[in-house]
Amino acid sequence: MPGSDEQAGGTGSLDDALAAALADTVRGTGASFGGLFLIEEAEPVLRLVAQCGLPAAFTVPWQRLPLTAPVPVTDAIHDDAVVSVTGQDEMARRYPRAAAVLPYPFALAAVPLTGVRRSWGGLVLMWPAGRPRRITPREQGHLTSSARRIARLLDDATRSPHLPEVPRVVPVEVSRHPAQTGLAAADYLERLPEGALALDLEGRITFVTATAARLLGRGADRLLGTRPWHSLPWLDDPVYEDHYRTALVSRAPVSFTALRPPDQPLTFQLYPDTSGISVRVVASTRQSEDSPPAPARPAVAAPTGRLYQLVHLAAALTETVTVSDLVALIAHQILPAFGAQGLVLSGVEAGRLKITGYHGYPADVMERLDALALDTDLTPAGRVLTDGTPAFFAHPAELAASYPRAPQISGKEAWAFLPLIISGRPVGCCILSYTRPHTFTADERAVLTSLSGLIAQALDRARLYDTKHRLVHELQRALLPRALPRLPGLDVAARYLPAGHGTEVGGDFFDVLRLNDTTAAAVIGDVEGHSVAAAALMGQVRTAIHAHATAGAAPGDVLARTNRLLADLDSELLVSCLYVHLDLAGRQASFVSAGHVPPLLRHARHPAGVLDVEPGPLLGIVTGAHYPVTTVPLLPGTTLALYTDGLVELPGTDATRTTADLAGHLDGADGHDLERLIDRLLRHTTPTGRHTDDIAVLLLRVSRLRDGAQ
Repeated sequence: MPGSDEQAGGTGSLDDALAAALADTVRGTGASFGGLFLIEEAEPVLRLVAQCGLPAAFTVPWQRLPLTAPVPVTDAIHDDAVVSVTGQDEMARRYPRAAAVLPYPFALAAVPLTGVRRSWGGLVLMWPAGRPRRITPREQGHLTSSARRIARLLDDATRSPHLPEVPRVVPVEVSRHPAQTGLAAADYLERLPEGALALDLEGRITFVTATAARLLGRGADRLLGTRPWHSLPWLDDPVYEDHYRTALVSRAPVSFTALRPPDQPLTFQLYPDTSGISVRVVASTRQSEDSPPAPARPAVAAPTGRLYQLVHLAAALTETVTVSDLVALIAHQILPAFGAQGLVLSGVEAGRLKITGYHGYPADVMERLDALALDTDLTPAGRVLTDGTPAFFAHPAELAASYPRAPQISGKEAWAFLPLIISGRPVGCCILSYTRPHTFTADERAVLTSLSGLIAQALDRARLYDTKHRLVHELQRALLPRALPRLPGLDVAARYLPAGHGTEVGGDFFDVLRLNDTTAAAVIGDVEGHSVAAAALMGQVRTAIHAHATAGAAPGDVLARTNRLLADLDSELLVSCLYVHLDLAGRQASFVSAGHVPPLLRHARHPAGVLDVEPGPLLGIVTGAHYPVTTVPLLPGTTLALYTDGLVELPGTDATRTTADLAGHLDGADGHDLERLIDRLLRHTTPTGRHTDDIAVLLLRVSRLRDGAQ
């Protein structure tokens, strides 16, 4: 949690103030769970710093999340809006990975914590299954006001918050009637013919009647403080533990029947609230048809939480795209899940283990371990790949017995070497390490072995993606200008952003041509689609425009001749284009558009606006198309913004309004630093950095005219 910084005007520490605000929000909204997530700037990731209403073990998969994780809280932060999920069906549809880890009926809302100058993180609240399905405007107002209160606490803190490794568990105070006493309640329960248990939120037995102890077949002294599925062998099955989890998350009553050996069915009725779970235990005359058969005690039964954790991690691994995504996922989610602190991920390349990512090690150590031969005797990595069997070392002496130098190189105290193999083909090795000795339990070994196969597939897929992505972007760079020409009196800046994670090359292009000492041409365009064919056509269009413009063709003829070329090529792809002829000596600019989005124009001391350019048809549609010319004055201080539609045509927005807002940002910005101005325009339309289409932006500013006029 944040440290002990004193709050302005208050006496409590920041972590106490945040904890109190979280508890107040949970009580005020009637939520069954509240979680406070803060952004860790260094990564950047989301850290769960405080939670209220559920045990810490329930939130292990969510304690550290990439900002790109497909979960409600990250969407709320990116969109700066409340995200509401009304039930299990909607959760499964919108957030299948989260639904796999929490397969229980509940409603959820995620609220961004937006401060004065930055976003601090998000607030997550969950309600019982019986809650009305939609958040009312009044409830949403309460949620946003609570979030603003927490954001103000963070805004006013004298230091940036320190984020803990394990979230603080904040209790929710439950009021009790003052006349009630524990003795009276115990006497009442002992008189009933049925058994009664009380569980805390962690699932431990805090109270048991004599009748319940008799029905369960174990003395009260051996039950108190234990979890039923630990102290009663016949309840040691993930199915029964899952009933407890269902009651705790959904806050709804749950009933099930289990067979106490040799032949006594018992019905358990669970009634949860914010402080724990009350359990009725009743002897049944026959076993319910819906209840599962009583199994023999499993030889090794992994905790239900571990099973859900495995489902969560498996789903997360399927969503990794790049090698860096995979390294971040292992470092931020798999390492904490198994209490590890170090990671080395290596891929097999030409008979050697090439380190593709690491965490928790100094760079000089990785340099010594990089590119080791597969038959190395320095570490067990090569051997586990050859054998295909994981190796676990609980303390340095175990590792040193076979590899004497390995413990000294890494400085760690325990290791898990996981071979990454696909259909008998070695892909690489994943090493998890610990700063202290660590005994690997049977279920840890089983889960890590299962994960190694999924990590192998993710690594193989990510390396293939990275290779394709690198080739695509090398092609993209080759097709775009390496540098923009310099012309006295004209400042130029450009930016190209490929679409999201896609590996297809885009069709957006731009160029600036120096025609002579006093004239220049600027062009921006967009080829339909994202493919190698689109990139090839983009290169042909850019070359044609360059040839016609430098040969002295008039602005309208440049696009008309390029259009005839595209018609002759008989391409099925269409091209939009905007061509601008800049006459610095004549103080005018001529615009020709082939169906392209209009540019923005700002004259010195005049408001910026959308320039009305008479458009011609897209290139490649009509062979003899005519392209009209629009001429405007070119005054000192004039700024032109040319861009492709990816900047303004965003899902769920009105392009006309977005363009008008963009003009307002151009109007209010300092146009002298064009690179910073591009940053500002991009932040306005894509504040989260997410964009589904390519974006090209070209800014031009007339700093002075050739005759010396200022």
